[in-house]
Amino acid sequence: MGLSALKMGLVGVAGLAAVIVGGCGKSNATMEVRDYLVGSYDSAAQAKADPDYRVIVLHMAACWTDRKDGPWIYVEQAVAEMQQAPYRQRVYRLVDLGKGQVRSDVYELPGTPAEVVKNFAGQWKSEKPLAGISPEQLTLKDGCSITLTRQADGAYVGATGVETCASSLRGAAYATSEVILTREVLRSWDRGYDKNGKQVWGAEKGGYVFVKKVEEGRKQ
Repeated sequence: MGLSALKMGLVGVAGLAAVIVGGCGKSNATMEVRDYLVGSYDSAAQAKADPDYRVIVLHMAACWTDRKDGPWIYVEQAVAEMQQAPYRQRVYRLVDLGKGQVRSDVYELPGTPAEVVKNFAGQWKSEKPLAGISPEQLTLKDGCSITLTRQADGAYVGATGVETCASSLRGAAYATSEVILTREVLRSWDRGYDKNGKQVWGAEKGGYVFVKKVEEGRKQ
């Protein structure tokens, strides 16, 4: 998640079109995960301690809060000095799996990468993020969902499935993502591997550590 291919942690995955129908309802677990996620973060402390990591800014804002098939979260990630041109813009949908487990489904916004930046960059600052579109216009990144499990200390830990998240970025065959989430910190480690299991992009020493700076307060 820095500028270089080995540090950016960009997941270049061809998603499948999806129409969102029905819903699972909003459980205590999904709402807790939403509250943990929503806010503004950066990796400044980590970058100061280790020059192999860049200062990355991450914003997450609840969207479509009137829907019953969420929670839904708009996600925007950028290098600190290039916040006007985020390199990752996604939408997460949280699904309750019961027994302290929550699945985070990942969706792409409509349009080319340039159009997504032009049309949606900065939406996290809006009172109603993504009000101009609906979930039916999103594209599911099939196989890239992360299942989060609540731990005894209240943290949520999860990862993608084994070789389920296809990726063609920089010679990769698949991508993986590992997450540790608390109320104040998000640890995220995204990596891409070729067909022989060799890492071809993503941070090598460990995941990025994002410290929450601002609670956005967009809660239903």
